[in-house]
Amino acid sequence: METLREKVYEAVFEENASLKQEKLKALLGSLNNEGYVGRSIYPLYKKISEGFLGFTVPAFNLRILTYDLARTIFRVAKRLNVGAVIFEIARSEMGYTKQTPLEYAVCVLAAARDEAYPGPVFLQGDHFQANRKSYFANPDAEKRLLINLIEQAISAQFYNIDIDASTLVDLEKENIMEQQRANYELTAELAEFIRSIEPKGITVNLGGEIGEIGGKNSTPEELRAFLEGFRRTFKGEVGLSKVSVQTGTSHGGVVLPDGSIAQVALDFNVLRTLSRIAREEFGLAGAVQHGASTLPEEYFELFPENECVEVHLATGLQNFIYDHRALPEDFRQRIYAYLKENFAQEWKPGLTEAQFIYKTRKKGFGAFKKDWWNLPQEVLNSIFSDMEAYFEKIFLKLRVNNTLDLVKAQLHL
Repeated sequence: METLREKVYEAVFEENASLKQEKLKALLGSLNNEGYVGRSIYPLYKKISEGFLGFTVPAFNLRILTYDLARTIFRVAKRLNVGAVIFEIARSEMGYTKQTPLEYAVCVLAAARDEAYPGPVFLQGDHFQANRKSYFANPDAEKRLLINLIEQAISAQFYNIDIDASTLVDLEKENIMEQQRANYELTAELAEFIRSIEPKGITVNLGGEIGEIGGKNSTPEELRAFLEGFRRTFKGEVGLSKVSVQTGTSHGGVVLPDGSIAQVALDFNVLRTLSRIAREEFGLAGAVQHGASTLPEEYFELFPENECVEVHLATGLQNFIYDHRALPEDFRQRIYAYLKENFAQEWKPGLTEAQFIYKTRKKGFGAFKKDWWNLPQEVLNSIFSDMEAYFEKIFLKLRVNNTLDLVKAQLHL
């Protein structure tokens, strides 16, 4: 009898595009019939907006082996009674990992079903981001791309979406409100569109962003300008629930010449201050931290201490898999050779080979997607067995263990 993983595999690697879509939709319908559906975390964040609850919600970006990796997360979450956990994928990741929202949703929901996970499954569109160059060249065309992506995501039960127009912030403008204007206006426009198409009875949980991750630290003035501008512009009843800020991290971390990650000076005072302003002055759940998965372990317990509502974790998972001792060396080197051949233009002067590989190896996921899924079972078992300890540490340090009953109660499940 065909297992669920085999059915998912067959759909994921179906070469005929229309047939692939049919198979994925059929799987989604079957999973929904068994009670495994995408849900909005909005009711929980609404509760947090009334007073911080003492934990920080982890949001995991799964770039490869999505079904197997999600099963590992659900297995640990089930053991620790975790109800507050998000599965997300960014606009850019969909490209280089070759995962559509529908495929991603099926993989995650199938994993929940195979682990008999008793909690709600939260699927999130991360960094639904406006390309700065494209937007200012042809704003209508870039908006259409974002609207199409939003429609795909919501139809795949992504009921949590982070709108990211922070790329449009113009620091050369004379005052902070003008610097943030393009950001809050596009965020409000897309938020209104989402409200117009969200399914009846579901409030999609929405996030905004005030500064590109990797830039200068965000300030209270920038936060207030963005949220006040959004409040004046947005024409709807329910706006944003959270806002992403910059506190000193960088997506993927800062890579040293030997390929290791530099120590980061993350300003938790900024995070706490901005979270409180968002919550107390604007009724949001709080601030979100991106680019955190490469931080030292001891940092993670500081997120709930400083009232961070959500933290995004991506590169750390990627590094764990790529650097694992069980991954066959010839397979790893085959990917690295492909990167050197196909992305040589990204090997900038001054970059060591280790830095180049580290910065580009995420692009080895989509190109070798089937090879990753076809790795020997003993290799996958070794990697994911070790990852259980990694996820357990994250859940405990972020204090989301024993949140299952609270989350289900907020969602009336």
